[in-house]
Amino acid sequence: MNCGVYPTSSTSNEVWGTTHSKGRGGGMSHESEHDLAIMVSDFLENGSSCGTDSRYSSDSDTSLSDLAHLADKITYKKLVMDQYESDLFSVVNSLALSINERDLHATNSGLCNAGCIRFSLVKLLRLSGYDAGVCTCKWQGSGQVPGGDHEYIDVIRYNDMGSTERLIIDIDFRSHFEIARAVESYDRILNSLPVIYVGSFTKLKQLLQVMVEAAKSSLKQNSMPLPPWRSLAYLQAKWQSPYHRKLDPAECNGSISVEHKNCAGHLKRLHSSLLSEIEVERMLRPLNRDGRIKLRGEGVRQIGLVRRP
Repeated sequence: MNCGVYPTSSTSNEVWGTTHSKGRGGGMSHESEHDLAIMVSDFLENGSSCGTDSRYSSDSDTSLSDLAHLADKITYKKLVMDQYESDLFSVVNSLALSINERDLHATNSGLCNAGCIRFSLVKLLRLSGYDAGVCTCKWQGSGQVPGGDHEYIDVIRYNDMGSTERLIIDIDFRSHFEIARAVESYDRILNSLPVIYVGSFTKLKQLLQVMVEAAKSSLKQNSMPLPPWRSLAYLQAKWQSPYHRKLDPAECNGSISVEHKNCAGHLKRLHSSLLSEIEVERMLRPLNRDGRIKLRGEGVRQIGLVRRP
């Protein structure tokens, strides 16, 4: 959930203000930062073209139609959930809102990068009966894809036939798709994504494909190509790379460092975004007779109510 920027110059910061790769959920390893810095520099020197100096560009008629079509796809794919996913989605949002600053503990001696929030959420999910863990992955750069690392949560779903399925939970989902000088219709698509992604990797890949197409359409209107760190291959690497799964912080001494205190700001922004999303859901969806709100698919959950599986 870090909003850190890793530009190679003031020019790169101006043109590509959202080049963070969310390594370990927000930061980057020194190797990943170096690889991405070189990639940004090469991209700016050889492939980029600055558009207007304004924050937003106007939508052209053709691109507006393309983005509207992609917005419909996002809405459909976001709402399609089976009962288990719908229940988990509601539980995750409720538990995330229940986390407070007293629950945050440093997970290592360096920068925490919101890892404490993920471990707090995993702890609450496990108490609720879910097989949840924090997954840390790292991948090497190859070709036009920069190396990087990322941290997210997974839940193992046990099916009746004895098979299992991993469901992905990413607590800062929208930040993966932020681009420079986005047209207004792209920002509307971005804000339509869930604050916290909960679902299968199959559906995640579908959302990634749609968002990459939307980013290309938005950037094209400013004569800007898609940068490598917003490519489909790079985005998929964040959740598809080999990972190490942990149930508890490896080094949790309960101390709060200066670096860790930044996570309180991450938590406040997460709560604010979740509450805004809930309010939008409340306005768009009619209330049932018992006063509960239908959030996703067939899942019905009262806001703030946590169901123990």
